[in-house]
Amino acid sequence: MRSFILLQLSLILGILASGQQVHFRKNTTGSNRKFTVIAHRADHVSAPENSLEAIDSAIQHEADFVELDLRTTSDSFLVIMHDRTIDRTTTGSGKVSDLMMNQIDTCHLRNSDQKVPLLEQCLKSCIGKINIYLDFKDADVAQTYSVILRYHAENNVLVYINEPEQYRAWRRIAPDIPLIISLPDTIRTPEQLEKFVGQYPAEVLDGDYTDYTPELIRKAKSLGIQAWPDIQGPDEMNNWEKAIEMGFTGLQSDHPEELIRWLKKRKLR
Repeated sequence: MRSFILLQLSLILGILASGQQVHFRKNTTGSNRKFTVIAHRADHVSAPENSLEAIDSAIQHEADFVELDLRTTSDSFLVIMHDRTIDRTTTGSGKVSDLMMNQIDTCHLRNSDQKVPLLEQCLKSCIGKINIYLDFKDADVAQTYSVILRYHAENNVLVYINEPEQYRAWRRIAPDIPLIISLPDTIRTPEQLEKFVGQYPAEVLDGDYTDYTPELIRKAKSLGIQAWPDIQGPDEMNNWEKAIEMGFTGLQSDHPEELIRWLKKRKLR
């Protein structure tokens, strides 16, 4: 979830060229806890990534969000899959966009009897139990929003933006859905951050936690924007203390169960 400088610059230039007036949006992020824990690709250390089983595990471990990756099959089914192909994570092969749903349904997620889930199945599993951090890889905004509305999940979904057109489409079709963007590597000062989010309004900032300073975090908070960066990795627990000291109020983790246990010991949950 990095390397989006070109995306962000193109969005800024587009907004500036149009003369559009933008305002900071009300933050509606669907999490009421003091510290927000996002389970990366759901609880994928305990179960196959992006699976219903991994979602259930994240719920049991009291995570606030499951991060799920959305793609579209050749016959327009919305499925949860990180990679462009199903090769790494399933018993099958081929690009998601080239495969029909019935072809993907013949496969299993590796080391599991689980199938590749549909967005609808994930919403059913999550409603009333956990929020969704939707990494919008390759899908139609109107179709996705329609499914979200059908399951009354509009107050429990955040959408991570990967391309300029995605940003424009979500703001046009579903203006009340909170969006997530990555902090550009070029942002170093609070003044630069304020100018950036003024030109490119979003509710949540992502990116690697090492891209931030305490000053940037404080500035984001003053603007009503959450900074919930990526800290996931095999040794992430060595960095939790530093992240807390920096002032973060949320993290995306590969080890949500351990992170939550650690936060509880420090009375942060």
